[in-house]
Amino acid sequence: MNIATLLARSGKLVPTLPALKMGRGAVTSYRAFADSAAARAGALQNDFHCAPGSAIAVLANNCPAYLEALYAIWWAGCIAVPINAKLHPREAMFILADANISACFVSPAWAAALAGYAHEHTGQKPPLIALDTTEFAAMALNPPLPIAARDPHDTAWLFYTSGTTGKPKGAMLTHHNLLAMTLNYFSDVDGIEFGDAILHAAPISHGSGLYNFAHVLRGAAQIFPVSESFDPAEIIGVLQQHRGVSMFAAPTMVKRLADYVERESANTTNLKTIIYGGAPMYTADLARAMHIFGNKLVQIYGQGESPMTITTLSKHHHADVAHPRHAARLASVGVAHSGVQIRVVDGAGNHAPIGEICVKGDTVMRGYWNNPDATANALQEGWLWTGDIGSIDADGFLTLVDRSKDLVISGGANIYPREIEEVLMQHESVAEVAVIGRADPEWGEIVLAFIVVKPGHATDAAQLDQHCLKHIARFKRPKQYRFIESLPKNNYGKVLKTALREMR
Repeated sequence: MNIATLLARSGKLVPTLPALKMGRGAVTSYRAFADSAAARAGALQNDFHCAPGSAIAVLANNCPAYLEALYAIWWAGCIAVPINAKLHPREAMFILADANISACFVSPAWAAALAGYAHEHTGQKPPLIALDTTEFAAMALNPPLPIAARDPHDTAWLFYTSGTTGKPKGAMLTHHNLLAMTLNYFSDVDGIEFGDAILHAAPISHGSGLYNFAHVLRGAAQIFPVSESFDPAEIIGVLQQHRGVSMFAAPTMVKRLADYVERESANTTNLKTIIYGGAPMYTADLARAMHIFGNKLVQIYGQGESPMTITTLSKHHHADVAHPRHAARLASVGVAHSGVQIRVVDGAGNHAPIGEICVKGDTVMRGYWNNPDATANALQEGWLWTGDIGSIDADGFLTLVDRSKDLVISGGANIYPREIEEVLMQHESVAEVAVIGRADPEWGEIVLAFIVVKPGHATDAAQLDQHCLKHIARFKRPKQYRFIESLPKNNYGKVLKTALREMR
């Protein structure tokens, strides 16, 4: 079973439907998309000597050629290693070396950037294939290669974690994992009709790219912004040209788009679905987004180790305002995906009211690439230990409390930063907040809150302290506040608490 068969199927079933498009530029049909994958797979085998099981990287900004490269890799039976284009060249070089790359598709700019750091790594240097060049175009002229046969448990996508707490690890996602994730999209996230589209405004190397499979399977158009990034004005322009548009977005992106739509009174009629995830979305921001966009929001909770498929909060649950626990459900990340089991356990693996979230199912990774110790720690008796702390209510809704490493223990009491952040976000003058623990000789740790104030507003520690005391226990409130212009974030919108700890 090879995940590239999804493209081969659509290439025959809906050959003339648009498959790839950048802005208002030329459109590649599904037949042409499939044909180009087969031809470039032949080039990988014949010209670059890449055999089934070889690891091939893609390092570029979002563009149609990115997906063309990925499907050529899978068609040839090789392992795709998509790398975040916003990494530092030194970080990208680490992944190229760690994955033992046989070849690398790159944007022309990245080819030059990697050359400057190649001297830091010894050993064989993989050939670089520049996208959107005559070389890349010429690959499509090769004789087509039949789809390579693969075992369902062979690795298809090597997904490197963001590495915010150390060196990134490569989660081995199999063809079976990716197919299970794709089918879960239809059962738990959203339906897709022929003629619909997905807008890739978030990195193809991660969440948005993982959703390509469901849309390829249903012959939906894959649209790429000309800016190759997230631009609210450009997104609204795309919505005027295409119907049934879905997109994956981090919560910060949802908030920015909502700001733009509200400010410009923009038309979002053709927006079908926003799937948000990758970081917590505070209930105040969610309520505002629901008011602006209507019933078009779906939340997913997943990790690279179980891609996009641990839990989902459906459109139905977002809109079910009559339910007595609607507010609590909005604060949750929903219920387990179909065929996925979740549980909350203590350090010994026993069920607990609040504890580490464990996941089991066909979407869970095979393990970490060349890292048996990390694999043994993460996968125990078939369960993935996520490192996230949460609780599950009687109806099966999972609420994230925090990352286990973010727990603050002050005076012997467990304090969860997420709870405090939710309260502070309710203050009218607070734009953003992040809470961490700071070492203290008396308490062990104290709670420290970093605050970003809304433009045109003013507040101080005393006002925020009084606000917290109205909503949470006294021992939980921050003992210190630090006001900063912006929170440090990684390329996916996640707040870098490691950077905040260096500032404390």
